[in-house]
Amino acid sequence: MFDPKTNKYPYPEDTNRHYLEVKKDDGTVFDASYPYVDTSRSFKIRQGLSRILLTLIVFPVMRIRLGLRVEGRKNLKKHRDLLKKGVVSCCNHVHMWDFLGIMYAVRPTRPHVLVWAKNVSGENGPGIRLVGGIPIPENNPRATVSYIKAVRELIAGGGWLHIYPEGSMWEYYRPIRPFMRGAAFMAIDNDCPVLPLAYTYREPGWIRKHIFHQIALYTLHVGEPVFRDETLKGKEQEKDLTVRIHDEVCRLAGIDPEENIYPPVYDHSKRIDYYTTEYGVEYKGSW
Repeated sequence: MFDPKTNKYPYPEDTNRHYLEVKKDDGTVFDASYPYVDTSRSFKIRQGLSRILLTLIVFPVMRIRLGLRVEGRKNLKKHRDLLKKGVVSCCNHVHMWDFLGIMYAVRPTRPHVLVWAKNVSGENGPGIRLVGGIPIPENNPRATVSYIKAVRELIAGGGWLHIYPEGSMWEYYRPIRPFMRGAAFMAIDNDCPVLPLAYTYREPGWIRKHIFHQIALYTLHVGEPVFRDETLKGKEQEKDLTVRIHDEVCRLAGIDPEENIYPPVYDHSKRIDYYTTEYGVEYKGSW
């Protein structure tokens, strides 16, 4: 069994790579005509029904199974008017259900989330779409234009777009991995703030640990909006915002960002020593 305190999971050397396999491909083509944000009546009806299921069954089960707690919801109330104008949020990606936790935290808002296209064409694709999944097209410039347009319309209409800037899900991982610049790009492109969030872990009690073999319990921390620096231009503005939202996610996770020994902006260096316990960032939380 995985020991999260020694990071014994099959994490890949590339810090944004996936290590879980998608076993199915339904053949969906993510081209320029694909409805990246589906606004059809039939889809909205199915999405509404799924929301009822989430509220009555999934959210309670998730809270019991993951021991989910949310801290900082006061920040959502404090900045309610701002967030209603459109926002990008970001978070560390540490569990297959962690977006459901975010949906629970920001309710009644219904966020969308950028996802790996293979997940949408895989076995969990229909469910991912119903909870707001937007696949990111690859190697197709026309599809990318269509996808960007759909995201712009979503945020312009006051929508909530969630992004995992680490690029992939690593279960129970403690340090905050380098961020790619997608969240900053989307926020700058749509002139909206970034809301940082972070998951931390708690030690499970005896029953959860020994009867249900639960590794850890989750706490989701909600931060305050981060804004771009308008005195900077182009890529410098994008890089600066990426660094600052990475720092805020670190702080929410109980990690001093000054202790990061490698740059937070992902650079495809594939350095495995970024996240080993010998060289990586030491976790400063309570668990």
